[in-house]
Amino acid sequence: MLTPEARDALRDQLGDDVRFDVAMSRYTSLRIGGNADAAATPRSAQQVEGLLRTCHQHRVPHTVLGNGFNTLVLDGGIEGVVILTHRMRRLEERPGGCIHAEAGVSHASLMGLCQREGLAGLEYGAGIPGTIGGWVVMNAGIGTREAKDVVKRVEVVSPTGRKRKHIEGEALRFRYRALRGLAPGSVIVSALLSVEPSEPEQVKREIKRMLAQRSGSQPLDVPSCGSVFMNPPGDYAGRLIEEAGLKGHRHGGAEISTVHANFIANRGGARACDVLALIREAQRVVKERSGIALHTEVRILGREAA
Repeated sequence: MLTPEARDALRDQLGDDVRFDVAMSRYTSLRIGGNADAAATPRSAQQVEGLLRTCHQHRVPHTVLGNGFNTLVLDGGIEGVVILTHRMRRLEERPGGCIHAEAGVSHASLMGLCQREGLAGLEYGAGIPGTIGGWVVMNAGIGTREAKDVVKRVEVVSPTGRKRKHIEGEALRFRYRALRGLAPGSVIVSALLSVEPSEPEQVKREIKRMLAQRSGSQPLDVPSCGSVFMNPPGDYAGRLIEEAGLKGHRHGGAEISTVHANFIANRGGARACDVLALIREAQRVVKERSGIALHTEVRILGREAA
């Protein structure tokens, strides 16, 4: 719980852009999650700096959330402040074959700019949900191309809010669906992405192709968090789960998708504990049948309910 002093300091810093006791189910793609002590929606890197300084001064933990994809917030909610970046959405083409995008820019906005201006190289991201900040942190991508291949530089605010710096792409330690090496609590506020000149119609066709490919293979008509498990080396988590006979398996309102077994869908009224039960069941059964340990790709945040 936040102290009265911490609440007052957050209000002084952000005014109406901070709220208290906020249901995280409103801000996750699964539509699941308990309350956060506070939710802040900064509009600039400068506001992020001030917010982090206030959190540090009052010993308030913070968690960053973009559009809430690849995220499961537990039923007990999140301690401290959740920083929602979706209002940080400045997006512009830069000289030298680059796009500058703030952390809250959506994939749809990015694809729209690429299509209008004839900028190629990011089409692989068409249909990958979330925001640019989430793309970078999760090294989002497909089998042949990931964020690491297009990120030239990121702008990062230190955990205490006292320093903002640029880190070149070659200095970033990208891993499969992860970015390592940043100090815990750092906040990515923008990224510089590589693009190449092309014809708008050609970019449009490739974006359309990627969207069609995803719509035919993923459950886009129900709330989900995206891929739940990382693919093990040389195999696919969805194939292993389906082979284990768990496709369509339910717990409460949560279901292992009948469209793609590496997705868990909220079929109505699901709680985080239902999703966790399916995650643990899939891990147990796949391990028993194939000997392969599945590791979660989805980010699990917060506290389990008492």
